[in-house]
Amino acid sequence: MRTLRRHATEWLAAAATDPHDCKRQWQGESGVAMLSCGRLWDVLSVPEALGVPALDVLLRVPRAPGPVLADVVARRVGFFLPPDPSGRWVGSDIRYLGKGAWVTVPAPYRAAGRLRWLVPPDGAGTLCVPAAVETALQQALGTLAAQAATRRRCLVCGGRPAGTRLRGGGRCG
Repeated sequence: MRTLRRHATEWLAAAATDPHDCKRQWQGESGVAMLSCGRLWDVLSVPEALGVPALDVLLRVPRAPGPVLADVVARRVGFFLPPDPSGRWVGSDIRYLGKGAWVTVPAPYRAAGRLRWLVPPDGAGTLCVPAAVETALQQALGTLAAQAATRRRCLVCGGRPAGTRLRGGGRCG
């Protein structure tokens, strides 16, 4: 287990401009380091309400997903994907962090403040497969839509469905 953690630490720190400084930051008070996206990986950041069920879908397939990081305060989940200079992900509140972007991460197998690894790096460079993440997000969105329909709530605002009169005469959508 110690070797796996060491390999994961080395792999993740390799994304830093100064890997030795990165490891020192992980040992410091904050326990986090800023790493650049676009060279070893990109990050797809989605709302927690969508990301957690999507991760559940990914965990049910035989191939293990790549690293997945949660920000429990911002309520977001980040899927680490292969670098894609033309990466285009479209959706409500979806953020794609590629070349030129930075992400704050704790050391593998550690939590630091608001950041938690849901799936830590494995040290071998395994990343989430974009097509699998897209399928998982679609399935999760379908499940959320079905749940919202049974509760008669709008996915956007949490209120009643579009066109339905709300108390006070307002309308959703």
